[in-house]
Amino acid sequence: MSSDIPGVHTTVDNGVLRVTLDRPSRMNAVTTETLDAVADAFDKHAGDAEVRVAILTGAGRAFCTGADLGGLDLSGPPSSATIDAANRAAAAIRAFPRPVIGAVNGPAAGVGVSLALACDLTIATESSYLLLAFTKVGLMPDGGATALVAASIGRARALKMALLAERLPAREALAAGLIADVHPDDEFAATVDALARRLADGPSEAFHFTKDAVNDATLVELDNAFARERSGQIDLLAAADFHEGVAAFREKRPAVFGRA
Repeated sequence: MSSDIPGVHTTVDNGVLRVTLDRPSRMNAVTTETLDAVADAFDKHAGDAEVRVAILTGAGRAFCTGADLGGLDLSGPPSSATIDAANRAAAAIRAFPRPVIGAVNGPAAGVGVSLALACDLTIATESSYLLLAFTKVGLMPDGGATALVAASIGRARALKMALLAERLPAREALAAGLIADVHPDDEFAATVDALARRLADGPSEAFHFTKDAVNDATLVELDNAFARERSGQIDLLAAADFHEGVAAFREKRPAVFGRA
């Protein structure tokens, strides 16, 4: 069984729900509609007894390179639509009653980091990296990233990632405790399938209770993070630094912040 919404491809096969970000020409940069489609896929199958495990991954060379700034309209007042959709997607992954594998098959940047870390077992290719790129365009992390990252690697490393917007290679992310495992690129697809099969063949209800117990213990600030990020991001979207950051991104030049 498969279904497609522009930007997202969903299949259910042999107990495995696979949700694929499918905008390879844009390195799987997401729009409001894409993020809502991810949330819809997980919500739709949350009560599906056929599904015993889920995979979230990307098509082509990337996992997800964040929000698509290419066609962003800056002429009107700031909209919370994309932030709300990102929060909804991360919350739907977190609430899904079966284990969710985050199969990071390439760069994960911006809200792509949030989606990856909302999953229960996040694994990556050796060539992958994670990048909280928000400050590069004058924004703050969203999609729950301020809680998801800090819950895994602590305040100091979370602030370094968020403030400096530096790439964190997959091996370093594993060493820091941010993700669960790293595998060679040419073995990754087979590894993901094997892990999904192992989980699908396991005790689903035991996995469900275990997932909820660990997440409830470690992500106690996730809902509050959604609210704080939404409030801060709305202010930042109206600021001159964001307009300069988007202009610099489109013009492929360094941003010059702090000027009206």
